[in-house]
Amino acid sequence: MRERSPIADVVGEHIQLRNAGGGNLKGLCPFHEEKSPSFNVTPARGYYYCFGCSEGGDVITFVRRMEHLSFGEAVERLAQRAGIQLRYEQGGYVPGREQGERSRLIEAHRAAAEFYAAKLADPEAAPGRRFLSERGFERVDAERFGVGYAPAGWEALTRHLLARGFTAAELVKGGLAKEGRRGPIDRFRGRLVWPIRDITGDVIGFGARKLNDAEDGPKYLNTPESPLYRKSEVLYGVDLAKREISKQSRAVIVEGYTDVMACHLAGVTTAVATCGTAFGAEHIKVLRRLLLDHTGAQGEVVFTFDGDSAGQKAALRAFADEQKFATQTYVAVQPDGLDPCDLRVTKGDAAVRDLVASRQPLFAFAIRSVISRHDMSTNEGRLAALDAAAPIVAGIRDRALRQLYGVDLDRWLGFNNERFVMDRIAEVAMAAKDSRDPRGAASGRAREGGPGGQGPRRVADLTDPGVRIEAEVLKLAVQRPSLLGDRFDAIGAEAFTRPEHVALHRLVMEAGGTAAGGAGGREWVDRLLALAGEDLRGTVTRLAVEELRADLANEQRYASDLVAALEGITVSRAIEQVKSQLERTDLAGGPEEYRRLFAELNELERRRRVLREQAAGS
Repeated sequence: MRERSPIADVVGEHIQLRNAGGGNLKGLCPFHEEKSPSFNVTPARGYYYCFGCSEGGDVITFVRRMEHLSFGEAVERLAQRAGIQLRYEQGGYVPGREQGERSRLIEAHRAAAEFYAAKLADPEAAPGRRFLSERGFERVDAERFGVGYAPAGWEALTRHLLARGFTAAELVKGGLAKEGRRGPIDRFRGRLVWPIRDITGDVIGFGARKLNDAEDGPKYLNTPESPLYRKSEVLYGVDLAKREISKQSRAVIVEGYTDVMACHLAGVTTAVATCGTAFGAEHIKVLRRLLLDHTGAQGEVVFTFDGDSAGQKAALRAFADEQKFATQTYVAVQPDGLDPCDLRVTKGDAAVRDLVASRQPLFAFAIRSVISRHDMSTNEGRLAALDAAAPIVAGIRDRALRQLYGVDLDRWLGFNNERFVMDRIAEVAMAAKDSRDPRGAASGRAREGGPGGQGPRRVADLTDPGVRIEAEVLKLAVQRPSLLGDRFDAIGAEAFTRPEHVALHRLVMEAGGTAAGGAGGREWVDRLLALAGEDLRGTVTRLAVEELRADLANEQRYASDLVAALEGITVSRAIEQVKSQLERTDLAGGPEEYRRLFAELNELERRRRVLREQAAGS
C-alpha cells in the first residue's frame, strides 16, 4: 500500500509542498500552527517529519493523523485512493459490514450525493431547477458542482440507502437521517442540496436550501456535526479550488454555495465559502497550508461581503483573524449590495472578476468603516473617530505598517498633525499591552532572604514551566515523598536544569531517596537538613513550608502527573539531540544510520506522548 501511495502526492492533497533541496519537500505543518515551514517530506524514503512539533511517520501515519482514522481505516482510505481492491481475511474487516466507520460513512455520503443528483431531473424538483436557472446556472453547471434535490417524502433517501446495505445507525450518525417516531427519517426533504466535499474530494456532508420560503425551518440547513463533518474546519469548494489557490497564491472567501458556483464559472477559480458558520481559526489553518503562508510570502486572501451593514460587520469580524495570515489580506465589497451570484446574473462574468480586482486592504477597510460612523464636519466627531480607529491601528503587529496606517488615519481625519495622531495610537497600544501583562517588569524577579537572616538571593523563576515543574516535584520530595515513591529515585539528576535543583535531587538521594522518606514529616525534613550544606538548607526549609498546588483529594494524581512531566523533560532533551544528529545524517550520512536514528526518534516521541498524556491527567 505504501508503494502505491506516494507520500508526496498524499501529503500534497492537504498542504502546498515546495522543493527544499536534497530530494526533500517542505511545507507548513498541518499538525501545529507555525509561521515558517518546518514540515519535511522525503519521497525517496517515504517518510515525513516536522522539526517544529516532532510529528513524523510514513504515509499511513499521515493519513491516520490527518483524518483521525484507525490503522485499518487508513489502509482502506489509501486503497480507495489508489484504486486497489482489498481482500479481507477471515476475522478481519468484512466489506459492506465491518469496514472502518469513516469508510462506511464516506460510502453512504457518496451514494446519497448520487441519489440527490439523479432526483434533480424528476418533475418534483422543478422548483429547484427554476431556482438554479433564475440564478444563471444551467444543467451542466449543476452537474459540475453535484447539485441535487432531496425529495419531499419522509424516507426517500433512507429507504434507498438501507436497501444499499447501510444501517439506520450509520445514517443517523453521519447526519443523513434523524430519528423519527417510527424509525429514521430523511434529514433533508423538499430542498435543493449541495454536496460538501473535503479537501481530497470525498463528500462529507450537505448544505440544503428550502424552495418554499413560506415553509417552516431555516432557509439553509446543513449536516450536523459528525465523525466526517466539522463545520469549523470545512470550506465549501476547497476540493475544486485547492490547486488554483496554490498556483495563484490567492484565496477568495465568499458567503454561500451559489456564490462559489458563480465565481468559478466567472473565472475566479480560487473561491471557497464557509458552511453555516463564521470564518474562523480552523479555516485559516486550511488556507495557510494551501497558500504556503509564511513570512515573506506574497499570497492574498480576499474576503467578499455584501455591501449592506451586515456585510460590513462580517468584514470587520474577519479583521480579528487577519493577522494570523502572513499573506496580504483584502476586502472586496460591492457598493450596490450584490453578492457574486447576483452580480453575475445582472452584470455578467466580468463584473465578478472586477469585484475581486477592486479589493482593498482589510486594515484600510476596517479603519474607514469605523470612521464613516462619525461626523467629520465637527472637531468632536473627528476626535470620536480617532478614538474609535486608534485601537485598530494600535493592534497592527507590524510596526512599519502601523506607522503608515497612522499617517493615513491622520490624512483621512483631516487633522494634519501626525504627531498628535501617533501619540494617541501609542497611548492606546500601551494601555492594551498593560492590560495583557499586568505583572509588570518585576515579573519573575522575586527575591527572598536566605536562611538565618543571610542576604537576599534569587528564587527560581516560576514563570518558566519547566522550572516550575522541577520546583513542584522537589517540593513533593521534601513534603510528601511517599507520593513519588521510587519514580523520583529513577529520574536522575539530568532532569533538572537549575544547579540548586540538581543539588537538592542529590541531597534527597543521599538521604535514601523518596522511597525511604515514607510519609515525610518532620523526621524526614530533619534528615535532609542534617545532610544539607549551608547553601541548601534555606531551600529545604522553604520547600518544606510552601503550599502544595494540589487538592488533598488529588495529591496522588498530581504527583504522578508531575513526575510524568519531569520525565518528559529528559525525553525532550534526548529528542533534540537525536534530531540534531538526524539533520546532519540526512545531509551527509547513510540510509542505515538515518533509519536507525529515525526509529530512535519515533520511540522517543512515542514515550513523550505517553508522558504528556499522563501529565495532562489523560
